Amino acid sequence: MEHEDPRNSESPHRSSKKPKFSSNYIPESEIRDEFSHHQPRVARINNGSFGSCPGSVLAAQRRWQLQFLRQPDAFYFNTLRNGITASRMIIKDLINADHVDEVSLVDNATTAAAIVLQQIGHSFAEGKFKKSDTVLMLHCAYQAVKKSIQAYVTRAGGSVVEVRLPFPVNSEEEIISEFKKSITEGKSNGRKIRLAIIDHITSMPSVVIPVKELVRVCREEGIDQVFVDAAHAIGSLKVDVKEIGADFYVSNLHKWFFCPPSVAFLHCKKSNASSDVHHPVVSHEYGNGLPIESSWIGTRDYSSQLVIPAVLEFVNRFEGGIEGIMERNHEQVVKMGKMLAESWGTNLGSPPEMCTVMIMVGLPSRLCLNSEEDASRLRSYLRDCHEVEVPIFYQVPKDGEDGVRANDGCITGYVRISHQVYNTLDDYEKLRDAINQIVEDGKTCEMLCIE
Repeated sequence: MEHEDPRNSESPHRSSKKPKFSSNYIPESEIRDEFSHHQPRVARINNGSFGSCPGSVLAAQRRWQLQFLRQPDAFYFNTLRNGITASRMIIKDLINADHVDEVSLVDNATTAAAIVLQQIGHSFAEGKFKKSDTVLMLHCAYQAVKKSIQAYVTRAGGSVVEVRLPFPVNSEEEIISEFKKSITEGKSNGRKIRLAIIDHITSMPSVVIPVKELVRVCREEGIDQVFVDAAHAIGSLKVDVKEIGADFYVSNLHKWFFCPPSVAFLHCKKSNASSDVHHPVVSHEYGNGLPIESSWIGTRDYSSQLVIPAVLEFVNRFEGGIEGIMERNHEQVVKMGKMLAESWGTNLGSPPEMCTVMIMVGLPSRLCLNSEEDASRLRSYLRDCHEVEVPIFYQVPKDGEDGVRANDGCITGYVRISHQVYNTLDDYEKLRDAINQIVEDGKTCEMLCIE
């Protein structure tokens, strides 16, 4: 395979075996203790959906909650603002932001999308943008983001152009080429592209997008603003917002950075446009800047924002800190993906360098996965009958094309496997054996039933 990721190569200094932690770092027994609240015997290989929070961080969250409940007034006036600022400072350093005032803490990436798209919608509604102007997004953008575009942009008269991304994908060049084609479409008939929404890591199917290159293309093409939806990024790959150069960048902290749900950061690069973004929940801090607006949206539980220092303590118990965790998770998910593909006689959905800690693995064609309903049925069957939790992706065949072929036919379904520090080889063998058993029994997705 071209451009093989050097992180996956064999060398005297790196083994493909599960890494062993030195005595100076957290032992495996403590990792098991930190996640002992997970339901026993379930193969959780779907960290990408809801994340995971270790016990020590949950304990810190409980302490914050009790501190508020003991004396809410003192907590609000003396503690809350400083605690959130401390968390924002940690994020500012992790993502290489210029200033803490560029970092806001919000509930999740969906909230951040509403913040950015509300601003765009207002510009359409107030006549700053022409009704024919458009927003550009990837066709596999997260559904909640698409709904926000519907609520704020198309409702105000704007249009949308979707970039059709290839899958399976073989190179970044394929993505860049399709993106440029869609820009040409978006600028046709004298239209202007007011906002480009780019995923850093697409959710389903999961692929790392070359955001830095796409942001550069947007600047060259005169696109007003760029919003990077990086819901899966922090904790799974290095984030440098200055290097990426987008106007807005959001990432959930509860997916791969071990926070309890739900919390995300939204980075807004200093500009005239960013000064006009506001939290969609208007409270008495309205007008004091998004970071302050976001720090008080009424009486609610802010503990998930306050535990970020505790999360930093947790990840620093691992060799290499968060970067070491990311590297080991990447190595392991690639290894597990290749093991599954070999067992099933299928393929990976992307080269290893185009995945982080999630990877797409083709399912055997003999499962006859022919619809979204089949995908949902298979996922439920794996959960309820085999105690395996993994998302299933249905690949719609292109007109006139057979698609990718496996040993015994065309691949129409993929699993998206994740790897986090609590995962073991048994989790992936459990998935492998469940799929193989279904195939050996001669069952198809349509035949699966849950007793």
